[in-house]
Amino acid sequence: MIKLEVFDPAMCCSTGVCGPSVDPVLPRFSADLEWLKSKSVQVQRYNLAQEVGAFTSNPAVKAILNSEGTKCLPLVLVDGVIVSQATYPARKVLAGFLGLDYESEPVVTEEKVHPSLVSIGGPSKIGKR
Repeated sequence: MIKLEVFDPAMCCSTGVCGPSVDPVLPRFSADLEWLKSKSVQVQRYNLAQEVGAFTSNPAVKAILNSEGTKCLPLVLVDGVIVSQATYPARKVLAGFLGLDYESEPVVTEEKVHPSLVSIGGPSKIGKR
């Protein structure tokens, strides 16, 4: 089984969706990791604020942190080899790292509504002559 590890910078939680400003990349990346799990990839994620031991016990992670500091985070490793640093890769890139077929995310489309049927926030014509 392929193992993908993510070494995140210090955050309040692994999704990073807490607090007043949410980086939209973080929920997308979390969804991409769930997609990888559905493809039988073993995914492990470590947060610098909560799991320092994981960072110091991995020789590759420890070495790059010692040479570059935390600006290299997030780090993504596949089977112990660093494949990405300082960015959260998109699903297509993750799939390439792992040799998986890329499946795009479902596209949400807006339903077409005739403009004469709905007027939100505009003046009401009902009862006025």
